[in-house]
Amino acid sequence: MELVALLSSGKGSWAQVSGLMNHGEWDKIIVLGDDFAMKFTSERKFEFIKVDLTKKIRDLKDEFLEKLRGKINGTEVALSIASGNGKEHMSLISALLNIPVGIRFAALTKDGVIDL
Repeated sequence: MELVALLSSGKGSWAQVSGLMNHGEWDKIIVLGDDFAMKFTSERKFEFIKVDLTKKIRDLKDEFLEKLRGKINGTEVALSIASGNGKEHMSLISALLNIPVGIRFAALTKDGVIDL
């Protein structure tokens, strides 16, 4: 399964995304974020997609959709929204559903990677 992760704001959220990337079995990892998020590094190979998180909600959804279309091979993805805010989360979820692709929320816990 492919992992799609948003990298934005939120204390400790980058560590959650990094841990999820490193502890899960992923066919492909796509990380979305702004200019600041381009500083993110990981032991695992991933594709970074730069987005403008300051856009209005509909424009942000359209940007996510445009930049994700054709990048996802399966019929569903694991999604991490541990990082970011409601506007960013709604825009990303809406874009994924409009591709269309199913979503499984993924998180790293003390018990390992879980689907929510």
